[in-house]
Amino acid sequence: MADKSVSGLSVFDASGGTDLVRDMLAEMARQVMDAEVSRRCGADVHERSEERVNSRNGYRSRSWDTRAGEIRLQIPRTRTGSYFPSFLEPRRTMEKALVSVIQEAYLQGVSTRSVDDLVQALGGSGVSRSEVSRLCAEVHERVSEFLNRPLEGNFPYVWLDATYVKVRSGGRIVSKAAVIAIGMTEEGRKEVLGHKVGDAETETFWTEFVRSLRERGLKGVQLVVSDAHVGLKAAISKCLCCSWQRCRVHLMRNILSYVPRGRKEMVAAMVRTAFAQDDQESARTQWRSVSESLRSSYPSVSKLMDEAQEDALAFMAFDDSLWSKLASNNGLERLNREVKRRTDVVQIFPNDEAVVRLVGAILMEQHDEWQVCRRQASAEAITGKATKNDALLARGSGTK
Repeated sequence: MADKSVSGLSVFDASGGTDLVRDMLAEMARQVMDAEVSRRCGADVHERSEERVNSRNGYRSRSWDTRAGEIRLQIPRTRTGSYFPSFLEPRRTMEKALVSVIQEAYLQGVSTRSVDDLVQALGGSGVSRSEVSRLCAEVHERVSEFLNRPLEGNFPYVWLDATYVKVRSGGRIVSKAAVIAIGMTEEGRKEVLGHKVGDAETETFWTEFVRSLRERGLKGVQLVVSDAHVGLKAAISKCLCCSWQRCRVHLMRNILSYVPRGRKEMVAAMVRTAFAQDDQESARTQWRSVSESLRSSYPSVSKLMDEAQEDALAFMAFDDSLWSKLASNNGLERLNREVKRRTDVVQIFPNDEAVVRLVGAILMEQHDEWQVCRRQASAEAITGKATKNDALLARGSGTK
């Protein structure tokens, strides 16, 4: 079965945690089996009782594969009849295993043809494309519930980005935008906020998506981080009253596109000196100094830096312990790469619903991982700079 981890993470992969979880499951299984055999025998082990109708007769070993690893069960025997633990469900094991493999393979981005080969390799009779779709429809309900859930609490920081997938539409194969939003709560935990598939990253599409987040309860947003896509910028300005941070990584790529290859590292190092300043005002001063020093050699770079100054340094209005997270879309880009890795295996999706099902399942899994991992930031860091940021916005230093 394919590994269910996202970006290399798994609940049961935490250092030192696997043995603990496996031991807990083994103890739980032992207690369940003891209770079931006691009920069947009419008495506990070694108990004298007139209600006893059977007795134990040793144990037999059996392996139990779980996500925490293999567990060796000691299943009690009875003198009369046979006992099998209820949680193993003997007559449905193969059927459920095949269904699980099919669903898991699909969620891992394996094509339906490969799923058919996989099932046959496991001893099954193969499975049709329609059967794969039917089985995975069970996942669709859970994904839809997750993507449409109410958003509770405030999300001071939000990241928005898109990746592209190929989908059959109107008899053609077209490239469609799969947009994703993640946010950070006031407690410092990341959450997946939403996902939507559209024909292109137009202002109308992004506006509908951001509005849908607000309708589900998105509030308390102080900063949105994204690239400088025109439609996305317009949607943020229209729907969210907050500052906008232009992704530092994307901006650097834009700047260096105007610089010859042999001079790129030098220019990049100069621009980075602004990001290395201790406060926003010093960063602005350094940004203008770098822009002016490059004006004669690279006028296009200076023009871009002049236009992007406030958007590039907006993150510095917040607690400095958060700067590395707020300056760019790197966290969401890593998630997008994992989504792309899974969707590239499918290559061409039959419809938008299939994209939502697969991408939504990946996002739901990542969301769950974030809830059990340590917080991304402290609550004090997130709320401590709110007053300062409000003052900056009031003075007009915040943008969009």
